[in-house]
Amino acid sequence: MRESPVTLDHAPAGTDTSRRSPRLALIILVLALGGFGIGTTEFVAMGLLPDISRDLGITEATGSHLISAYAIGVVIGAPVIAVAAARMSRRTLLIALMVAFTVGNALSLVAPSYGVLMAARVIAGLPHGAYFGVAALVAAHVAGPGRRAKAVGQVMLGLSVANVIGVPAATWLGQSFGWRAAIAMVVVIGAVTVAALWRVVPSLADMTTTDPRTELGGLKNRQIWLTLLVGMVGFGGFFAFYTFLNSALTSLGGLAEWTVPIALALFGVGMVVGNLVGGALADRLGDRAIAIGMIGAAAALLVFAATVTTGWPAVAVAFLVGMSGSVAIPGLQTRLMDVAQDAQTIAAALNHSALNVANAIGAWLGGVVVAAGWGYRAPSLVGACLAFGGAVVLAVAVLVNRRESSVVGARG
Repeated sequence: MRESPVTLDHAPAGTDTSRRSPRLALIILVLALGGFGIGTTEFVAMGLLPDISRDLGITEATGSHLISAYAIGVVIGAPVIAVAAARMSRRTLLIALMVAFTVGNALSLVAPSYGVLMAARVIAGLPHGAYFGVAALVAAHVAGPGRRAKAVGQVMLGLSVANVIGVPAATWLGQSFGWRAAIAMVVVIGAVTVAALWRVVPSLADMTTTDPRTELGGLKNRQIWLTLLVGMVGFGGFFAFYTFLNSALTSLGGLAEWTVPIALALFGVGMVVGNLVGGALADRLGDRAIAIGMIGAAAALLVFAATVTTGWPAVAVAFLVGMSGSVAIPGLQTRLMDVAQDAQTIAAALNHSALNVANAIGAWLGGVVVAAGWGYRAPSLVGACLAFGGAVVLAVAVLVNRRESSVVGARG
């Protein structure tokens, strides 16, 4: 079921204000702010793991389970919330999800023990996928035809900017004033986002809702699963590279530890640029924009593997890896909207579950090749194979879709 763009600023019904209303930019900014907070809390625990573990009296190996706990929350929460809240107003759902996110982080802030912190991290992760999925649907709805992917890409910028600004700022706070100070920053961002969503996002009364049965019915859609598989495989390359970037630059490139944040920042800036470029490309090229991103990421990862021993040139390549892979994100999200038909909420939410599966796959495979003695260049080579594999899965999805469409057309 297609949705018409929402009318803003009290324009008469049927007036296409999505292209000219200044309020559209404000809505996108508020949606992205929520993504900024979510991205910050997802990644900051990695940088503060030694501090958290020391404060709670646990080993870093045990503390790493806090990162897994958040990912478990994301994977479980996305489909469950999408189905359970199918009939809920999209505006109300966005606010409720951000309230849950803020509450989960507030519990983390005051957690007296490792067990309570584990539970709080799961709670904080539950709204993650559903928020990004619903925010993407709302952004596409208010932007209207021809600008959907660009609007989705702008919302996803919140996650990218979190890697450039939010995570470094929260990490500095945590290292300077204790890890709870970093969580307090996230709680403030969440509270501000709740207020902004309440104030800025319109009623969205003309935005279609569904029901649990319809959303669950989307799980029978082969194209949804194939598109999710593109993300699971293709973006695994991202995380294989990211997980071992520190060790690759310091052990093979001969660089000091202080250069790693620079590489991570360049990677984040690349993600920002990639989201902007990818949104514009997806509106014009559709599925080809996803293929460009995946193949570009494979090429960039091969370049990194070839230049990692050169030091600073390899740091610059981190920007290319972040940019090329992120080009595919807006197109992947809008493809899910297109193939999901009436089950758009669960499909959009599951995209972020798929990306967390990609995180697990990439980090695991990277660890496998390092443990096998292949060195820290190997994770990037594995990443290149995964990124190219994502492009292959996309090609299969497109061919299957064309075949199914031709069969339907022949029957009609």
